[in-house]
Amino acid sequence: MIKVGIIGATGYAGAELTRILLSHPDVEIVSLVSKSYAGERFSEIYGNLYSVWDEECSAEELGDLSVKCDVVFTATPQGFLSSRLDDEILSQTKIIDLSADYRISDVSVYEQWYGLKHGSPGLIDKAVYGLCEIHRDKIIASDLIANPGCYTTCSILTLYPLAKDGLIDNSTIIIDAKSGVSGAGRGAKVSNLFCEVNESCKAYGVASHRHTPEIEEQLSLAAGEQIVLNFTPHLIPMNRGILVSAYANILDGVTPEMIADSYSKYYGEEHFIRLLGPGVCPETRWVRGSNFVDIGWVFDERTNRIIAMGALDNLIKGAAGQAVQNMNIIFGLEEAAGLEMLPVF
Repeated sequence: MIKVGIIGATGYAGAELTRILLSHPDVEIVSLVSKSYAGERFSEIYGNLYSVWDEECSAEELGDLSVKCDVVFTATPQGFLSSRLDDEILSQTKIIDLSADYRISDVSVYEQWYGLKHGSPGLIDKAVYGLCEIHRDKIIASDLIANPGCYTTCSILTLYPLAKDGLIDNSTIIIDAKSGVSGAGRGAKVSNLFCEVNESCKAYGVASHRHTPEIEEQLSLAAGEQIVLNFTPHLIPMNRGILVSAYANILDGVTPEMIADSYSKYYGEEHFIRLLGPGVCPETRWVRGSNFVDIGWVFDERTNRIIAMGALDNLIKGAAGQAVQNMNIIFGLEEAAGLEMLPVF
């Protein structure tokens, strides 16, 4: 059994990690860490796990967990892990981090967009960007996984084949994205209160959202050239889900068949990516509660543009589920182990 610890277990992503791992056939949870709820039973915080996991939350430090766990998940705010991680800890355990601390290869870009001083820039080169369907071969040999965020996972997977195969004008990419409120975390904020978000929709972080450089970096690696794009997120009054609509000009000579072939080439054998095909629009309700990503597209010959669309559950494929998928790859398990839950409607 793989011994697991979770730091930040009582946040939304940490709670989903706990729920998924409790049903994983190859996992034993050793410790759930939550400084805010240390000493309280986990099932008193999340009643869905009543009589399933009634153990108390601990306040253990990362160094202590690294000695007794095969893998530690850190579902923590930006800056937490980078200020605590070192080579000694990495020599003792695997780390799968759900924050942005190791997602961006250029530390100056991270510090600019997140407004934080990185605590361990020397470890960035050891991290692998944990987008499983794209970096699987690197993930399996890594001790430090930078688990991608929800917006980034959906945006990158939706556009990756088009950028990789050179089918679009990369300078014309525009990404319009919507997220459920759980994407903002469990912390109390006036802007996330029911009365503030219900019956409303708003854009935020326009031209400044911190997931932008992460998306640009990964798509640039795919395309083999520097990509600068517009990314505009919106808050939707629903608990969970991400919907991305991405727009780009089609290059001369590219046909609808070439678009379909490209998606099939990269994702046709991927268990967790469901290709809906041309003209079919993904919906968040059909992926809710699952690790699936649904992708569809429309080839607009009138404007010579493609509208590529993706949908996922921000707490699962956009966070906890992908983290477990990364763990499965690292330990040589069936990649879908513990993640076979069907979407809930």
